Amino acid sequence: MLGAIAGDIIGSVHEFLGGKTKEFPLFVEGSRFTDDTVLSVAVADCLLTGVPYVDTFRSYAQRYPNRCYGMSFWHWVESGSREPYNSWGNGSAMRVSAIAFAFETLEEVLAAAKASAEVTHNHPEGIRGAQATAVASFLARRHATKEQIRDEIETRFGYPLSQTIDLIRPKYTFNESCRQTVPEAITAVLDSTGFEDAVRLAISLGGDADTLACIAGGIAGAMYGVPIDIATRALALLDDELRKTVTRFCRTYAIPLP
Repeated sequence: MLGAIAGDIIGSVHEFLGGKTKEFPLFVEGSRFTDDTVLSVAVADCLLTGVPYVDTFRSYAQRYPNRCYGMSFWHWVESGSREPYNSWGNGSAMRVSAIAFAFETLEEVLAAAKASAEVTHNHPEGIRGAQATAVASFLARRHATKEQIRDEIETRFGYPLSQTIDLIRPKYTFNESCRQTVPEAITAVLDSTGFEDAVRLAISLGGDADTLACIAGGIAGAMYGVPIDIATRALALLDDELRKTVTRFCRTYAIPLP
């Protein structure tokens, strides 16, 4: 989960810019956490407390407004509805990283990822994106090889992972769907040489930068660990309440903290 938060913060200043380079400073004056971090921590909170996702998501969003939530999600928050809105967007995938650390079997991860998605993103593509992200992180955490991760994601979810980031980048444009965000973020990790490289590759696509980097960062964090300096700077940009929940989650599930 620390990797997802770091990826979100690093990617936050690249949103909508369409940059196609890996060369940029990781943290700058405008770096900030977005809805990706808020809802990632909300999922962790649900796993710790057992409070329903629908209540926790709404509570977190209301406590942290103006963090670039999707329009449909924000309408759902304001409406007070407890029903999902059939979204296929990448919001279900960007918030799911904690699930990979909280369960010990693939079946549990699949079920938990579905549960975290379907309170809002009950479209099959929204559920598939959350499950694929969680499974990739879970397998990375369990020390599966990159080829094993590639084979599992392609076979189980049908996501194409054969192209490299260098081949995807020239024609890739901003997209908020799971179908055209999750495979690219996973590919960034499979192409990477380490955590930082995975985040840079994801952002270099020039798309939905914070979410691509959040998804890639969550998987890469499970695979490589998050470098101490990056984790420290990311945690420093959270407020006390978010940091408290992240710390509690990491200690509960034996995730190293800086």
